[in-house]
Amino acid sequence: MLRYIAPVFSVLLIALPLRAAARVSSFALDNGMEVVVIEDHRAPVVVHMVWYRAGSADEPPGASGVAHFLEHLLFKGTQNMAPGELSATVARNGGSDNAFTSYDYTAYYQRVAADRLPLMMQMEADRMVNLQLSETDVATERDVIIEERNQRVENDPSSLFREQKNAALYLNHRYGVPVIGWRHEMVALDQAKARAFYDRYYAPNNAILIVAGDVRPQEVRELAQKYYGPLPANPDLPPRIRPQEPPQTAERRLVFRDARVAQPYVSRAYLAPERDSGAQETAAALTILAEILGGGTTSVMAEKLQFDSQTAVYTGAFYGGGSLDQTSFDLVVVPAPGVSLQQAEDAMDQVLAEFLKTGVDADQLARIKMQVKAAEIYDRDNVERLANRYGRALTQGLSIADVQAWPQVLQAVTADDVMAAAQRVLDRRQSVTGWLMTEEATQ
Repeated sequence: MLRYIAPVFSVLLIALPLRAAARVSSFALDNGMEVVVIEDHRAPVVVHMVWYRAGSADEPPGASGVAHFLEHLLFKGTQNMAPGELSATVARNGGSDNAFTSYDYTAYYQRVAADRLPLMMQMEADRMVNLQLSETDVATERDVIIEERNQRVENDPSSLFREQKNAALYLNHRYGVPVIGWRHEMVALDQAKARAFYDRYYAPNNAILIVAGDVRPQEVRELAQKYYGPLPANPDLPPRIRPQEPPQTAERRLVFRDARVAQPYVSRAYLAPERDSGAQETAAALTILAEILGGGTTSVMAEKLQFDSQTAVYTGAFYGGGSLDQTSFDLVVVPAPGVSLQQAEDAMDQVLAEFLKTGVDADQLARIKMQVKAAEIYDRDNVERLANRYGRALTQGLSIADVQAWPQVLQAVTADDVMAAAQRVLDRRQSVTGWLMTEEATQ
């Protein structure tokens, strides 16, 4: 979510020269692999990324966490590289590498000097089709991901709470299953499950190559054809069809108690439409709505709950529009000392009801649009961020044209658009309200 940008920042934008938008080109290889080139010649570096249209929401039932598990296993050996050799080679060449898994994608990247791009393509193409797994590798990495869950989820009450709330929000969709996986299914992950996911989804016709930095499109085309072009497409790649949500007609509530909770809070998630290709207007309105309600110290909830009534010490609103399927619109209120969770929730609902009656303040809308525009302009100076933006969009059903049109779609949002989106989404019947509290608390 965009954070508050001081008014002086928008004044400086007028005085500073602005760099033109990065040049973006694309093409496809004969085996179906998509390639996107983002040119930025200010420094002799390049970001090389391979994105797969396969994330945790594409996992088969009973194998939660296998997408993330496989991400770890890809740093093991291939027919041509020893375990750990890829990362060691990147480091030896002065670069950095990593990978990440989400609901809709898994991505692998390296950031290196531009003249090392051929080597990166050679190694990444190799592990797309030549992964070698030993039972020792599988057992070791299974222990690693279980320990990762221990550290990031089991030892964090907020993470456990969010996991339960998310599971309650989605009645049928795989977005209700944590990306890292349920622990009881993670311990059963094995070589066969990892190999099946790899064989099904890791193929050039299910991948997007993004190269950003000091490169030319023709150079990338020649290298991509050399290293990725010979890889065979998967003729049995399944269509990307997931279980969808039924109409939601019943509000859900949960209370999560944990002795380790230091700061209780109220959180609500509404089922919300995702950002769709060629029809981004509703997502844009919800993006602006999140900023209006809880995007910073001048937001509606902050002014009403933190400053006017001093009911809360923190408020926020978040919209995750980047999603292949239905997503969520979230609110959070951290009550001030002496304020119960019920009082905090009641105050939040009162603010929402007043907003739905009074509508959008014109000055606030104009200010938020300027903040959005400022963030967009300065994002252009980070080539890795640009590569991530295109990778996420293309694996979540959007197009290059959608990414490039998004800033204009945001600027075109009207007060009526925001209110229509609010009326559509802020429906308690399609929401989950949760309280995170200590075991001793009764509020």
